[in-house]
Amino acid sequence: MAHARTPSPFRTEMGATLRLAGPLALANMLQMAVYAIDVIFVARLGQEVLAASSLSMAVFGLLMWSFFGLTSAVAPLVAAELGRARHAVREVRRSVRMALWLTGLCGIFGMILCSFGESFLLATGQEPRVAARADAFLDILKWSIVPLLACHVLRIFVSALGRPGFATAITALAILVNALGNYTFVFGHFGAPALGLEGSALSTILTSLVTLAAYALAIRSDRKLRRYHIFGCWWRAEWRRFRDLLRIGVPIALTVLAEGGLFGSAAFLMGLLGEAELAGHTIALQVAAFAFQVPMGISQAATIRVGYHFGAGDRAGIARAGQAALLTCIGFMAIPATAMMACPRFILSAYVDVSDPANAAIIGFAVQYLVIAAAFQLFDGTQTVASGVLRGLQDTRMPMVIAIGSYWLAGFATAVVLGFRTPLEGQGIWIGLAVGLVVVSALLLWRWHRRERLGLVPA
Repeated sequence: MAHARTPSPFRTEMGATLRLAGPLALANMLQMAVYAIDVIFVARLGQEVLAASSLSMAVFGLLMWSFFGLTSAVAPLVAAELGRARHAVREVRRSVRMALWLTGLCGIFGMILCSFGESFLLATGQEPRVAARADAFLDILKWSIVPLLACHVLRIFVSALGRPGFATAITALAILVNALGNYTFVFGHFGAPALGLEGSALSTILTSLVTLAAYALAIRSDRKLRRYHIFGCWWRAEWRRFRDLLRIGVPIALTVLAEGGLFGSAAFLMGLLGEAELAGHTIALQVAAFAFQVPMGISQAATIRVGYHFGAGDRAGIARAGQAALLTCIGFMAIPATAMMACPRFILSAYVDVSDPANAAIIGFAVQYLVIAAAFQLFDGTQTVASGVLRGLQDTRMPMVIAIGSYWLAGFATAVVLGFRTPLEGQGIWIGLAVGLVVVSALLLWRWHRRERLGLVPA
């Protein structure tokens, strides 16, 4: 009788990566739908209200992504503890507990910053009426910071323990809750008052609390997750673990700030060129951001898989996990890149009426930018996955330096020169974005391939 062949170690690793990355990528895309619901409802309130919401979310979004980066340090720590398999239950519980402590501190800091939202927006030259509306929105929205960060930590916990499907299902639930909350509080249904923009912020708070409760219920109901008792002894401090979170997480947060700052500054540069250029840029960037959710999910999975082998001291396993993640990313990103090149107007039709002559200028600019976006899709995906595999090795400081230098010294400088010193204008700004991504992906890949010579892997 012929015996079934034993799968090769690489095929086994590839399967593990795909099983973890798939639900995480889907959860990321669903999360974008959660944010899109707010825009859909608020857009019906008028241009001024939409502008106030956009400005608020620009500030709040960059703040939250930085905090997400900081608290995501729990992923490589938990993965390494599972890989070591020594007192894993106790060690994982300590890491998650300290990460939840960190969410509280981030929440306090974030709420203080949001309280000065109007002053910040006025300092950037925004219209006073719009800044005042945005400030009122932030005053409510800031109460969602802690539950949102706690959900992020719990999402990492359930994913590292092999339950990424919970993240997908709970994010899908968040879409329904947010849609119902906006319908109820923005326009005043089911007996609730019509709160307008502030109602959308209230819906975000409600959604974050329901999502947090769903994670707690999922953890309590699952036998494997329940045995870690991550909510037990929540008052007990583990200062060494807390310092580890800061050591790994602060560089990640600064890296996120560097990347987010580059793309945020690109919007300001586009605004100097004209409204049509800015609108086209915004739409094209939304398309690229949606495609980016898949490599982000692969990166999150790579951090966990590499971290697991790092904790186990398995150098061959580290190499396989990194290779599987990078190959998966490159294979996928070729799909959206080809679509952006082949049918840009069809893709843009999901965001704007491409047959309306009034949108001709916007569509023309968006098509130009999508062609450049298609060219840097592989580099954008590669840099985020390369960051993820290095985070699995708990290597975050030098990648932070690489990111800041690449995005600002190479990317931003190129965008300014080509955008304002050449006829390329908006295309030049997008080429600058591409240059930043190409440089950072090349340097991070170089660091990953030299990981053993640099002493990043166990001896």
